[in-house]
Amino acid sequence: MKLKHNKKRNTAFLYETLIKELTKAVVSKDIKRKEVLVSIIKEHFSKGTVLNVELDLYKTLKDTNQLDVYTAERLITEVKKQYSDLDKEDIFEKQSVLIESINKAIGKKAFSNFVPNYKTLASISQIFSDMLTAKEKVLLERKLIGRLVSKPKGPNAEKEMEHIDNLVFKKVIENFNKKYTGQLLNEQQELLNKYILSFNNSGLEFKVYLNEELIRIKENLTNLREGGEIKQDKDMLKKLTEIEDVVGRFQTKKINTNMIEKVMSIQNLIAECND
Repeated sequence: MKLKHNKKRNTAFLYETLIKELTKAVVSKDIKRKEVLVSIIKEHFSKGTVLNVELDLYKTLKDTNQLDVYTAERLITEVKKQYSDLDKEDIFEKQSVLIESINKAIGKKAFSNFVPNYKTLASISQIFSDMLTAKEKVLLERKLIGRLVSKPKGPNAEKEMEHIDNLVFKKVIENFNKKYTGQLLNEQQELLNKYILSFNNSGLEFKVYLNEELIRIKENLTNLREGGEIKQDKDMLKKLTEIEDVVGRFQTKKINTNMIEKVMSIQNLIAECND
């Protein structure tokens, strides 16, 4: 079943496109472009805006898995109900303003970005739509239920950190500071602090910070690889090259605790090599 879908009217696609462009700007060290993109994202997706509320509904259906069938059906029903309460005219107007901002500040090529899980985002958008027949909608919902009940792919699938409410969030910060202050490198402590804080907001600032830290790490790895002593060690050169490849792939992967631990290990390796 192939249905028409206007990706420019898919709020989740617009958001992911902006994040893609932001990552490019950070990697290329285009500070002006980065600031423009951060400004656009904050303006249109800050907490309380209608596009942010809509985006959260997309994320609920996109990022959830390992449910039983009954719970998956209930979740879809509840998300659709919440979506039906949104002001569609307001969404359309806000999308139009956002699309115009993207066209002016970034260019139409931004809409050609590859966005992971685009097909899922398109299916969710169509489920929210009133333009489908009952049969089309039921078939799409069946497909989405299959995703909601599935387990993450791969034998070593990483378990995402669960949502932390405000009370638990504060406790995590306290425990972290008590347990690790003085034992971790400054850059490791900053990375962990910012990661924990990202659970209490949109996570945008952490994504920007992480991209900048990955660039710093890559530069350090390059310097080590080209340094005098290590240049003579073939095994170490090979290891550093492999690590550089891993760091490069981090910039396109979903952020989770497994990635953070690997970044911290690389931070530690760089510090040891520089001693």
